[in-house]
Amino acid sequence: MRFLFVIFLLMSASATLHAQEDTALKANLQALIQTHQGHVTLYACDLKSGKTVAINEDTPVPTASVIKLAVLFEALKQVQKGKAHFEDKLTLTKANQVEGSGVLMFFDAPQTLTLKDVLTMMIIVSDNTATNVAIDYLGLKNIDDRIQWLGLKDTWLYKKVSLPAAGPVPADQKQFGLGKTTAREMAGIMEHFATCNLNAPGSSAKPTEQDEKLCAAAMHMLKNQFYRNSIPRYLETIDTTEGESKIANKTGALDEVRNDVGVVFARNGPIVISEFTYGNQDKSWTPDNEAEVLLAKLAKTIVDGWQ
Repeated sequence: MRFLFVIFLLMSASATLHAQEDTALKANLQALIQTHQGHVTLYACDLKSGKTVAINEDTPVPTASVIKLAVLFEALKQVQKGKAHFEDKLTLTKANQVEGSGVLMFFDAPQTLTLKDVLTMMIIVSDNTATNVAIDYLGLKNIDDRIQWLGLKDTWLYKKVSLPAAGPVPADQKQFGLGKTTAREMAGIMEHFATCNLNAPGSSAKPTEQDEKLCAAAMHMLKNQFYRNSIPRYLETIDTTEGESKIANKTGALDEVRNDVGVVFARNGPIVISEFTYGNQDKSWTPDNEAEVLLAKLAKTIVDGWQ
């Protein structure tokens, strides 16, 4: 827990530090991107030095399952405020069972799960059904209001996963599907987890003991995320122990989309990496999908460049 507090103190001046763009690193990343058959957006920041690197970082992109980070953040806030509890009982219904990633679609319904169980499934195996259960419980509007509260202008969760949108939605919903974001904005959400900052933007309040417990629970989920073919692919070797990974991340994927947002707890300090690809020609669902390999190479180049 003390580690999280140290990181929080380290980041108290992050807004001013994040102005030091690493142009040499950017050139190396652009060389890797040049041959990719698709579009790439990227934003990364070294939380200790304040160095950043960015490519098309403010371009709105489809989130796929990366938007589940916003759902997780809202859950932490509701627990922090006493509006929800990890032990709360949620009901899995047939109406929320959808195809795609996860296993809850195969469970008999109705069934009772705790909020923490649902969030764990949503993050670790990117369970789409668990995500729908969480959205119902937390409230879609509450999640989007929280996104606005964070000061994000181009991030939005439009609907539940693999189900039609309910009620009026923004005109661009059809373009982006489940949700939209930018590389810079989603990096901001991940930074909140990495620094255990559950406060309103601009606040310098230190994390409470409760905050640290909530952040530890979230980071435990993210460090155990099942999909390791992008940011972690070439970086897991920095962790030579039998313990928890030093990389916390959340992926998102569709046929033409491969995304990954994470924090690498590297030797010299944490590095947030937010990578999105879309319009990819390689639509294969294999570990060596072109975009996934590219995301892995970009992440390793960033960490190597700053370590």
